[in-house]
Amino acid sequence: MRVVSGVDLVVIGADGGPDRGFGGSVQAAAGARLLADVLPGMCFDAGSAGCRVAVVDPGADANTMLTAVREAAARPGRWLVVCLVGQLVADPRGRRLALVTGGSTADNAYRRGLAWDWVVSAMVHGDQEEALLLVDAVADRDTWAALERGGGEDGAGELLSYPRVPLWGRVGRYTAGRRGRDAVLPGGEGSFSRTLTTVLREGVPGAPAAVAPLDLQPAVAALLEAGDPESAAAGGGAPGARLLVPPQGGRLLMRNRAAVRGALAGLSLSEELLAVLWRESAPTDPPSA
Repeated sequence: MRVVSGVDLVVIGADGGPDRGFGGSVQAAAGARLLADVLPGMCFDAGSAGCRVAVVDPGADANTMLTAVREAAARPGRWLVVCLVGQLVADPRGRRLALVTGGSTADNAYRRGLAWDWVVSAMVHGDQEEALLLVDAVADRDTWAALERGGGEDGAGELLSYPRVPLWGRVGRYTAGRRGRDAVLPGGEGSFSRTLTTVLREGVPGAPAAVAPLDLQPAVAALLEAGDPESAAAGGGAPGARLLVPPQGGRLLMRNRAAVRGALAGLSLSEELLAVLWRESAPTDPPSA
C-alpha cells in the first residue's frame, strides 16, 4: 500500500506586461507572494515542513508556468493546490480562458497566455488524492461578457460553473483606463489573495481548530464585499464580481488560529510554552486521516 502525504502548492502571479489593457495584473506578483508565504503554514495536516512550494516568476512564459504545474502534479501526494493570480482573457470565440502572461498584446494575449484547460487537465491527471484551484483574477469587458453568457457547452462560463476541479476565489470585472483605477485588482487591497491570507492569519472565532475551505468562505466573502461596494450590492455576483465557492467535503483542512488563541488564553506562560512544544512535535496527520 502506497503511503503519501504532504501538499504540493504552485503559485502563479502573472504580470501581463506594459499593455494598458492588461493593467489588471499589475499587482498579481504581490498577491502570489502573499499566498506563498501564508498558505504553507496553515495546512493543518502538513504545515510548512510538509508543503512543497513552487512560486513561478511573474514574467515567465506560459510553458514555464505549465511545467511547474505538471511537475507538481506528477509527485505523489495528498493535495495539489494551484493558485492563479492575474488577468483572464477569452479566446476570440469566447469559449476558452487563459491567464495573460508577460509581453502580451491585444492581438496575441490568448495565444501567449496560460490556457485554463491546460492547468485543469494537469491537475485532473495528477498523482494527488485531491486538488484545489485558487483563483484571484479580473476579466476585461469582452472576457466578462463571455463569462456572463452562462455555463453552456459553448461558453467560457462553463469553465467556472461546472469546473473539472474544485474552485475557490474571485473573478472581478476590469475596465482599462481611468475606471480601472477603482477596480479591485488581483493581489491588491480588497482582493481574494489578501482577504484569504487575512482570514487565515486571524482565524474564525467559534470555529474548530481545523477548518475546511467552505468553513472559511463566509468570513472571506464578508471581507470581500466590505471592500467592494459594487460587489456587495450585487451579492458577490455581476456586475461587480463573481465569487467561486469551494465545494463541501474534501479532506484539505486549514489551521484556525482563533481557536488556538482561545485554547491558550487561560494558560500560564509555562503551560503555553509546553502547548506550543507539543503542537510542534505532534504527528502531522490527525487521527481521522
